[in-house]
Amino acid sequence: MAAYDFNAPRLFIDAPLQAGARIALDRGQANYLLNVLRLKAGETVLIFNGRDGEWRAEVMVEGRKAADLVCAERIREQEAAPDIIYAFAPLKHARLDYMVQKAVEMGAGVLQPVLTRRTQASRINLERMRSNAVEAAEQCGILSIPEVREEENLERFLNGLEKDRLVVFCDENAPVSNPVEALAKLGNNQAGLVVIVGPEGGFTDQERALVAAHERCVCVSLGPRILRADTAAVAALAIVQAVLGDWN
Repeated sequence: MAAYDFNAPRLFIDAPLQAGARIALDRGQANYLLNVLRLKAGETVLIFNGRDGEWRAEVMVEGRKAADLVCAERIREQEAAPDIIYAFAPLKHARLDYMVQKAVEMGAGVLQPVLTRRTQASRINLERMRSNAVEAAEQCGILSIPEVREEENLERFLNGLEKDRLVVFCDENAPVSNPVEALAKLGNNQAGLVVIVGPEGGFTDQERALVAAHERCVCVSLGPRILRADTAAVAALAIVQAVLGDWN
């Protein structure tokens, strides 16, 4: 990853990618390339669609405000998204934007809003969540766009989980101990996992019992300080990736 070209402009393209394919850009993308980045005909950008790997594409200018891209060569094969569901109680506005972006950067494969008794925001703009996910993937060289799921009641979400999926429950009431050691004791995890972080007000006792009742649940503390929910997202996913994920 150290040799990756982070200076090259990068776009998510929701279209099939193959050698020689010509892709018409929407107005916003064309404006970004021609007027913001000031690219000229023949210059190249990196493009990906979450399915066909990453391609180098040549800019074809069509007048002052329109442009197409032509796929030249594939430079990276498609990678599977990490089998990590990040389940979180939605936050309001900018803090939700931040949390979504950081969860994508940390390798979440699914973004699952869950509604709890103390959830701050009950109306969720899924299109905005997806836009933030795409932006984070574009900026960070990520090939797979996480699946953005509709909000779901916490109990219904838990009932729908596979029994062998590991649940990493970030519980503010868990004993303060070393979360790395707690996860390391689980050994190699092959069935995928879900990381659950609650709302600012915390889980109720009933909700805590529901999560802990899952067949494969480990309760972990994120340290001696109470973290805001968006900070907890980064802390929890970093620990999980370091011990059970693709950092290991």
